[in-house]
Amino acid sequence: MKTLAAALVLFAGSALALPDPRFDGKPDAAAPVVKAKASAAAISEADSRVWVELEAPDKAARQAAVNAGISVEEVKPGTAAGFATPKALARAKAAGLKVRTTVSLRQRFGALDFPEKDAVYHNYKELESDMRSLAARAPDLVSIFSIGKSTLGKDLWAARLTKGAKGSQPSKKPGIVFMGTHHAREHLSTEVPLLLAKHLVDNRAEPEIARLLETRDIYFIPMVNPDGAEYDIEGGKYHMHRKNMSKNADGSTGVDLNRNYAWGWGGGGASPDPGDDTYRGPSAFSEPETKAVKAFVEARPNLKTLISYHTFSELILYPWGGSDAQIPDAKALAAFRAMAGEMAKMTGYTAEQSSDLYVATGDTCDWAYAEKGIFAFTFELTPKSMWDGGFYPGAAAVQRVFQANIRPALYLIDLSDDPLRAAKGASVFASAPASKSQGEATK
Repeated sequence: MKTLAAALVLFAGSALALPDPRFDGKPDAAAPVVKAKASAAAISEADSRVWVELEAPDKAARQAAVNAGISVEEVKPGTAAGFATPKALARAKAAGLKVRTTVSLRQRFGALDFPEKDAVYHNYKELESDMRSLAARAPDLVSIFSIGKSTLGKDLWAARLTKGAKGSQPSKKPGIVFMGTHHAREHLSTEVPLLLAKHLVDNRAEPEIARLLETRDIYFIPMVNPDGAEYDIEGGKYHMHRKNMSKNADGSTGVDLNRNYAWGWGGGGASPDPGDDTYRGPSAFSEPETKAVKAFVEARPNLKTLISYHTFSELILYPWGGSDAQIPDAKALAAFRAMAGEMAKMTGYTAEQSSDLYVATGDTCDWAYAEKGIFAFTFELTPKSMWDGGFYPGAAAVQRVFQANIRPALYLIDLSDDPLRAAKGASVFASAPASKSQGEATK
C-alpha cells in the first residue's frame, strides 16, 4: 500500500491539471440566481471536509464510521477511508474509532482543475445534445423524454430503445433501466450508460443485439443528479461533491440521493445530519430527483432488471444493502448470486451482497427490489481506489471501463424476460471465466 504522501503526489499529478472547456460548469439560464446561492453554500460546506483514513479491522468498525456520518469510499484490510465533516469526524472519534490520517480538501483537493484531456466527459448540455442526436439517427428505435425535473429545474433525460413504442407509451415487453450519476462526482457513471445506448444503436444489425432490441424495452437515464454533476465541475475545478443541490434547513447544501429511497429509509448508514455527505434528507423521496425515478419505475410494471452505476471500487452489489439479512426468497437469491457472479467474471469485479461492506439504508436497488420485484444491481466501476484516480480517473478510463461493461449489460438485458433463469446459466451472453479482483468500497 502506498504511503499517504506518495499517494497524494500520484493523485495530484495523474488526471487533474488544466481547465476543461467542455466541463465549464456555466449555470443554466433557467436558474442562475438559485444555483449561485446553492454553489456558495456548497463551497463553504466542502471546504470543511477532510479525507480520513480510520483503523477498521472489521465490519462493525466500518459500520460505526458510516453511522458517524462518514461517506466510506474505500475499504482495505484493516482500514476504511472516506470524506468527513468536522462533526462527523468528532462523532467517529467519540465512537472509539482511531484515526490514521486526515487530509484537508481545501489543502489538497479544492484547487485541482479538470484537465483538458478529459473533454470526453459530458456535461449536462452535451449529454442532452448527444441523446437527441442518437434519437435523430435512429428514429424508429430511439426516443428521448424527461422523467421529471431536478431541484434546479433541469430535465432528467431518458433514452428509450425499443421497437413499436416511443416516449412514455406503455409496453408489455420485458424492461430494463440503466441509471448513472446519483452521486455528482461520479462522472464516469454518466458515460457508461450513454455509451451503452450508442453501442446498441451502432450494432443494431448484429443478430443477437437485433433480437434484444426487438424483444426488450430498454431505458437509459445517464444523469439522475444533473445539478450536482454541474456544480462538481463548476469553475473548471473539482468540488468532490456527492449530493444534489437542495437547500437544507441549516443552510448546508444537498441530499444523498442514494440514501433517499423509501425501503429502510432512516436506518443505519444514512446520516440525519444535513452537513454530511450521506445525509438522507428530511423524509423518504423528499427530493425531486428520487421522486422522478419513483414515478418512472411505478409507471412501468414491465421493468424486470436495473443497474445503477456508481464509482469507484470495482464491485457488483446486490440487495440487501440496508440489512444484514439475506433476501428471503431462495430462488431470487440464487438468481441474484448467479447474475452477480457471472457479471463479475466478465468484468473482473467482485460480487457480493451490498451490506457485506456496511449497512446503508435508503438505497435505490433495495427499494426497486423490495417494492417492485426488480432485480437491481449497483455497479461500482473502475478504478479500485482513490489513489488510482478515484472519482476522476481521466479520459483513458472511459473506453476501457465501457468495453468491460458491454457484455454484462447485454447479459442482463437478455435475462430481463425471466431473471430467475440466471441460476440455470441460461443466457447466450454468459461469459468465459475471468480473474476476480479484490474489491474496495463506495456506494
